[in-house]
Amino acid sequence: MTALLELHAVEARYGPLQALRGITLEVPEGSIVAVLGANGAGKTTTLRAVSGMVKRDGEITFAGKPLRGGPEAAARAGIAHVPEGRGTLTELSVIENLRLGAYTRRGRSVRADIERMADYFPWIPERGDQTAGTLSGGEQQMLALARALMSRPRLLMLDEPSVGLAPLIVREIFSIISTLNEQEGLTVLVVEQDVRIALEVAATAYVLEVGTVALSGTSAELRGDEAVRRSYLGY
Repeated sequence: MTALLELHAVEARYGPLQALRGITLEVPEGSIVAVLGANGAGKTTTLRAVSGMVKRDGEITFAGKPLRGGPEAAARAGIAHVPEGRGTLTELSVIENLRLGAYTRRGRSVRADIERMADYFPWIPERGDQTAGTLSGGEQQMLALARALMSRPRLLMLDEPSVGLAPLIVREIFSIISTLNEQEGLTVLVVEQDVRIALEVAATAYVLEVGTVALSGTSAELRGDEAVRRSYLGY
């Protein structure tokens, strides 16, 4: 498969702290790729580097072109980033959040896509006027995902979508992600603390340690790697 996103020798800093030390990875178009690792390994910073939310060096290409600029440039290129902590606008209604997700689109039917989101999230129509901040944690995470999908991205980036959620909700969210990938060809780059479910849905994965890629391979290969099993899978 052709790579939709490529990072080559990417470095990133927060002031004097170097968070990424030459990250190289690729995300094939139409695939799900997971980024795994302990806290502080550089997982979140990798997504922020792609979105232009952190000062970066190295080469990032998207759809064969250099990716430069900040978050708005990434969004207009077709990248949707759902940060850790859901990122819903809690004072706005569910529908207002969804409409805001479509701000980069020009002349396309927003109403039709709100109806499309209801196919994946059936609770949206009856909760459309409800303030987002009054939703449950799982519903807020789903709304954040739906809002990102409203931009019709070529690449969806998810940062720790399972944090703070019950296992049943986590399964539901990853089931939706898998369906979008299989039925609509959506490319997904996901940072996830739940290694088991990440390796279930992803085709390939990268394991980061201290800002570098320590291991990479197919999900089957990583599940069979003794270091991964002991460190992340507990057996």
